[in-house]
Amino acid sequence: MTMKIAIIGSRSYTNSRKIKDFIFKLKEKFGDELEIVSGGQKEGSDGYAKKSSLDFDIKYSEFPPKHYPHNIHCVKESFNYGRPYRVWHFHQRNKELIEYSDRIVAFCSNGVVSKGTLSALKHAKKIGKNYIIID
Repeated sequence: MTMKIAIIGSRSYTNSRKIKDFIFKLKEKFGDELEIVSGGQKEGSDGYAKKSSLDFDIKYSEFPPKHYPHNIHCVKESFNYGRPYRVWHFHQRNKELIEYSDRIVAFCSNGVVSKGTLSALKHAKKIGKNYIIID
């Protein structure tokens, strides 16, 4: 059974090496039964999670907000994307990402949890999913 692990966090997170090393250890543990999930941001935690997953040939999936374009990594169908910008798209995305994932890992700089990451973690807590925060 595939282990779906969400890698989330701030767009301003800069420690790409920590995320790469973390994902490498996950691959060693779960092998081909690993799927990394992110929110589809290009910068920060999401971007590093995507790059490392693809570099290590790990299954990668994402939940971009509905105002983003569809891409080959999207879990949802293409008709869900390309919508006009709405701030609530980020919160909806976070909810879907959390519900899809088995485990949640948030990478945050200096212990500061961004608003978007906090939105996702609150939903995880609400539905009883455990998460960890890595500085």
